[in-house]
Amino acid sequence: MEHRVREIDASLVTAEVERLCISANCNLPEHNLKVIEEAMGKEKSPLGRQILENLLENHRLAREEQVPACQDTGLAVVFIEVGQDVHIINGGLEDAINEGVRRGYKNGYLRKSAVFDPVLDRKNSGDNTPAIIHARIVDGDRISITVAPKGGGAENMSAVAMLTPAAGAEGVKRFVIDTVSKAGPNPCPPIVVGVGIGGTFDKVTLLAKKALTRAMGSHNPDSRYAAMEDELLAGINKLGIGPQGFGGSTTALAVHIETYACHIASMPVAVNINCHVSPHESSVI
Repeated sequence: MEHRVREIDASLVTAEVERLCISANCNLPEHNLKVIEEAMGKEKSPLGRQILENLLENHRLAREEQVPACQDTGLAVVFIEVGQDVHIINGGLEDAINEGVRRGYKNGYLRKSAVFDPVLDRKNSGDNTPAIIHARIVDGDRISITVAPKGGGAENMSAVAMLTPAAGAEGVKRFVIDTVSKAGPNPCPPIVVGVGIGGTFDKVTLLAKKALTRAMGSHNPDSRYAAMEDELLAGINKLGIGPQGFGGSTTALAVHIETYACHIASMPVAVNINCHVSPHESSVI
């Protein structure tokens, strides 16, 4: 039986990344809006309710005017899954992604937040490249792309801990809640909290970042971790940080946990925080 390889022109990847960069920053998904509306109905603080109402109005205007919902349009984080039966032609994959970011941030009038050197000269690259690219080879003949712009205020509040297995579930929950407590108002609450558990030092942080690309409020398929997500959300909202840090019962909108196998002597845990915008959008070529 003849095995067919599907050819995909690199320009299609560029065009789709460009579109996703703009749309993710300007269009909050309807589901996310409903989550914020539900939170507004439950918020105990009058000021907190007013802030949530203002956030909803901000997102309505962002969608109508096609302007960014937040001035920090973030580093371009790109998750891409390439089918093993795909052959990319007329260019390289990373070049195509970076060109899409370059065009998206220029044509969408999005703030450029990337610096080439992290310590010495910190010169802005001028076009928000290079992108942060996480690529996987998967079955099939399609390319799946998720663009998740990540702002600095929320990213700076992230943390990782190499816990021992003896810490158990209570140790994990304590670390997550302590991390959010220390973050306070800095990540622009209400927030979405991505939690990675397992893997290695590098893998666990990727798990936490990937958790933020799930639909807001969706649950881990393992009922035990789903229950932990709900418990953590309740515990975080008892902190009283509230919308934009002005106090209230809505500090977080969702907690998403992703897990992976790990060494018998290790239990890595990572927390990656997003603001209420939690921008990301996906498509398939």
